[in-house]
Amino acid sequence: MTIQEILRTYWNHDAFRPMQEDIIQSVLLGYDTLALLPTGGGKSVCFQVPAMAKEGICIVISPLIALMKDQVENLREKGIEAIAITAGMSKREIDLALDACVYNQVKFLYLSPERLLSELVQERIKYMQINLFAVDEAHCISQWGYDFRPAYLHISNLREIHPEVPMLALTATATAEVRQDIQDKLRFRDARVFKKSFERKNLSYVVQNEENKFKKLLDVARGVKGSGIVYVRSRRECAEIARFFIDNNIKADFYHAGLTPDERSKKQESWKGNKTRIMVATNAFGMGIDKPDVRFVIHKDPPESLEAYYQEAGRGGRDEQKAYAVLLYNDADHARQQKIFELSFPSVDEIKQVYHHLGSQYAVAYGAGEGLSFDLDLGAFCAKYQLDVIKTLNALKFLEQSEYLAFSESVFLPSRFRFEVRHDELYNFQIQNAGWDAFVKTLLRSYGGAFENYVRLKEFDVARRANLSVQQVIEGLKQLQQLNVLTYLPQNDQPQVTYLRPRQQNKELYIDQRFIAQRKAIYLKKIEAVSGYCTIEQCRSRQLLAYFDEPDAEKCGICDVCLEEKRRRDAADLTDDITTELVQLLTDGPSDINTLMSSLKTGTEKERLHTIRLLLDAGKIKFNGELYYL
Repeated sequence: MTIQEILRTYWNHDAFRPMQEDIIQSVLLGYDTLALLPTGGGKSVCFQVPAMAKEGICIVISPLIALMKDQVENLREKGIEAIAITAGMSKREIDLALDACVYNQVKFLYLSPERLLSELVQERIKYMQINLFAVDEAHCISQWGYDFRPAYLHISNLREIHPEVPMLALTATATAEVRQDIQDKLRFRDARVFKKSFERKNLSYVVQNEENKFKKLLDVARGVKGSGIVYVRSRRECAEIARFFIDNNIKADFYHAGLTPDERSKKQESWKGNKTRIMVATNAFGMGIDKPDVRFVIHKDPPESLEAYYQEAGRGGRDEQKAYAVLLYNDADHARQQKIFELSFPSVDEIKQVYHHLGSQYAVAYGAGEGLSFDLDLGAFCAKYQLDVIKTLNALKFLEQSEYLAFSESVFLPSRFRFEVRHDELYNFQIQNAGWDAFVKTLLRSYGGAFENYVRLKEFDVARRANLSVQQVIEGLKQLQQLNVLTYLPQNDQPQVTYLRPRQQNKELYIDQRFIAQRKAIYLKKIEAVSGYCTIEQCRSRQLLAYFDEPDAEKCGICDVCLEEKRRRDAADLTDDITTELVQLLTDGPSDINTLMSSLKTGTEKERLHTIRLLLDAGKIKFNGELYYL
């Protein structure tokens, strides 16, 4: 099929969006390609279509587990075989998934960058027929970017395994410095760069200094028709603010990374179908969700960077109709950001302390643990060892950056199972154990492919079909596992810690202090840029475009600053027109207030009185107690 036929057949679109076809053709011609497309610009199509047009498998590297899962599910719904290998999967599951990729049963393999560090993964990649490497969120490779992840630096190793395979790097936000860094770090040859302007002509950016943010949330929701997103910092706030909207007769729901895929899917569909008007969410919401008619996006608090803000605000108005991006801030926000900044950079000793406590928590011996994953209840862990939660979270990130650990926040893995016996052995087991027959038959009828691969399982569905309680189903699966009939992996929604290296003695743990100091300087620069955006009275769109290296942009004319300038200009013009009229009237002789007010044709009564007072104060007209005169 041609790329146009692939687009029609699988994506049901008749035409590509701007720049998509150019990017796809660049990839098909074998060029290393960097594509900068704003949020909602259709980045995934840029690697999915060319991969479908060529023999072999496309490897997609992405740090966003939720997005990987969404894309895998979307591809499978289209009848395209795709797999994601994420933290928390067992070695056997990973082994089977990689086998399927080697034997050309899979078209897309999604990997987190940390997974590329695994020798098992690198070894299997050698035997795959790969047609494209796609690097999503490519700004993560740059130490100058807002979300640097050192594991991305290992992506270039793929060049040594498959030197002839082209590489496509995609991002929504990157400064000129970051764009060059991406090409250098990925060892681009014959690079082609496609960059769409960051300007959003239909998006009105608004910043409001607001003490009572809840009131302002209501004002915007009532003043702007249509659906919206409200971004907040914490999961607790999600539920709290959604309830606030509902209590004020506005249909709202909440969304965060801790929800199950079913819950996420239901909430998304309700919002997409306009049954829910407002989604209150953490920054986990929006990835891969393309709702064109979002009329407003509100940030209740300032974001950590202008890159993150541009991406999230850009989810409004994708249908090119007028939409609003509203950022609320106040003096308390600045103090809060300073506090978070301080907690974001624990000392080397504090980082080593967290590493030591993790080893104790999981009873990992020194020199052991490589490749093992553990659930982490962050709250309980910090309480047990009397640690600050934010500092601990950041210590884990620095341990990840030093490649001792991989840390995945809130990984939701559904329940899975796989038969460990052959068909004939299972049949004999059912004959010899009649009590298990009905239960096993329910599993066989409900789930195909469980002899070859791990398949997702919903205990509630099995319970309903087998006329059992959910707890009985769980117990049954555990017993069959003890009998070596199957392997059962219950669902899990805890954050995960994976040891990338054997556990080290603390004195052998090397944490690069210069790197921490560098990250601190970059972080400070980012939050200062956000602070400037909130407080500097310049066209908001021009500020954002200048940040993304478009310094010569014109004023947008529709942000709060531009509209205020226009209002002042209009008010000044109106005052001038009323003044001209007044002078002409008084040139004919003195006049009382009633005659003046009825004779003036410009402005409202309030505006006419205001102009008369201005002229009196300036001494340009006089008043003797009864009459006005020049």
